Amino acid sequence: MKSPINKLKYLVLLSIVPFCLNSCGDKKKPAKEVSKGVEKIVPEKTIDLSVIKDVPENVETPNGMVWVPGTLFKQGAVAQDEMAMGHEKPSFEVAVDGFFMDVTEVTNAQFKKFVGATGYKTVAEREIDWEEMKKQLPEGTPKPHDSIMQPGSLTFKKSKSSVANLYDFSQWWRWTIGANWKNPEGPGSSIKGKDDYPVVHIAYEDAMAYCEWSGRRLPTEAEWELAARGDNFEKVFFWGDDKNMLGQHANTWEGEFPVTNIKQDGFEEWAPVKSYSPNALGLYDMAGNVWEWTSDWYNTNYYKEMNGVNSNSKNPQGASSPFNERDAYAREKVMKGGSFLCSDSYCASYRVSARMATSLDSSLEHLGFRTVASVDMVQE
Repeated sequence: MKSPINKLKYLVLLSIVPFCLNSCGDKKKPAKEVSKGVEKIVPEKTIDLSVIKDVPENVETPNGMVWVPGTLFKQGAVAQDEMAMGHEKPSFEVAVDGFFMDVTEVTNAQFKKFVGATGYKTVAEREIDWEEMKKQLPEGTPKPHDSIMQPGSLTFKKSKSSVANLYDFSQWWRWTIGANWKNPEGPGSSIKGKDDYPVVHIAYEDAMAYCEWSGRRLPTEAEWELAARGDNFEKVFFWGDDKNMLGQHANTWEGEFPVTNIKQDGFEEWAPVKSYSPNALGLYDMAGNVWEWTSDWYNTNYYKEMNGVNSNSKNPQGASSPFNERDAYAREKVMKGGSFLCSDSYCASYRVSARMATSLDSSLEHLGFRTVASVDMVQE
């Protein structure tokens, strides 16, 4: 599938093509190409599927985190989910040890503390390296003009009129020079007074740097999904199957996308963390608000090849290498949770099993993260 792109196509291509093709209403049948990066290892009968369920004795829950009990569950789309996409199916059984997870997405205040302590500069704030960028583009791609090759990120803009083709994402995304976590909508915008909002415009490298500083890590996709489900296994949403309750639980797009957001949930764009009710474990914003990074490589056929072949996997780490059947140059990680831009007509990714593929150097206005800690990390 090809989408019309404006004059910024080479910069936008790196972040937007993977974003749209894998998360926004794709109705094409998957290609029959054999997937790469999925280990086809039949589990031995002696595999130990016992998990750490409860918090071990003498281990205290870190401040700002909650315990996610370990269990055996089915990862992926549930049978009644009519909006589920092909790369979420079929579901397969996994065993996951218990772990600690941040109650909320990492906030501006938390990220500001990290930057103050380390002097870290995010990917969106750095000069663009064309030599590195062209490795992810078709051979012979011409270099964009220097006026475009400036530090920045992708920001959302409303369309003034109805959009007939929701595959043409250039109608609501733009490359904004000067956009970053401190200036989320570009020059002139700021995060003043928004300490409790989720930090955005975070590339994978940025999230990993924060994790290293804080002694945490990113969740695997299996861990994220287990945490989001809480005690609602086999349900479409973390609160159950009733989509009519969406506005009570998540910050999403309500109205005609991308023209009018009627804001019945109270917000046009980002919302402060804890603005909506938490799930059964006490975790906030596990649907909507901003997308969250996981540590798993994105592989188009991962679920299909895990089903049966690698069933009963313990603490799965995702595909061993990235593979996107529509982009041979893509090196992408899985993101979860959806954002304030998700709507029924566009991506509906506020569902627990929903997933998106995004390149490592992508930073967007609706992209953040939260961290987790294994028992051994806390004990150390």
